[in-house]
Amino acid sequence: MLNEQLIMKMTAFNKGDPKRIQHFIKVYEYAHIIGKLEGLDAKTQKILDIAAILHDIGIRPGEEKYGRCDGKIQEQEGPVYARKMLEDFSEVTKEEIDRICYLIGHHHTYTGVDGEDYRILLEADFLVNAYEDNLSVESICTFRKNVFRTKTGTELLNMMYGLEHS
Repeated sequence: MLNEQLIMKMTAFNKGDPKRIQHFIKVYEYAHIIGKLEGLDAKTQKILDIAAILHDIGIRPGEEKYGRCDGKIQEQEGPVYARKMLEDFSEVTKEEIDRICYLIGHHHTYTGVDGEDYRILLEADFLVNAYEDNLSVESICTFRKNVFRTKTGTELLNMMYGLEHS
């Protein structure tokens, strides 16, 4: 029920912007699938699910404050808004909120990945961005080589784009 409530809150937060709403729902679903099939424990899966739902919460504030919403702005602005939204949910601990905000604050940083939740969030976001941004096969293969590490995420990417395994 928590995930569904957060999806409704994020939909309201992005009211009038169906592309952003579609994006975070797709990232959430891919992250959820990858996490489950990779065997994450329940606590890590919860953190991943919430981070995936909220990962782009910094876009709108970035646009309002700076007139842009690149990855660094998203990472800078997102954690503050995520923390504020999550404070309404007693079933999310302070420790979990801290990790969720850390993931949101790093979801465009591809180095120093410190956990499966972080890795899977990067992979899920890329699965959606590659399609939405119509990336070239060459770009997709480069990202796969440099960032993808989970068996499930790699299989999904390979299947989606008809790529050879490597």
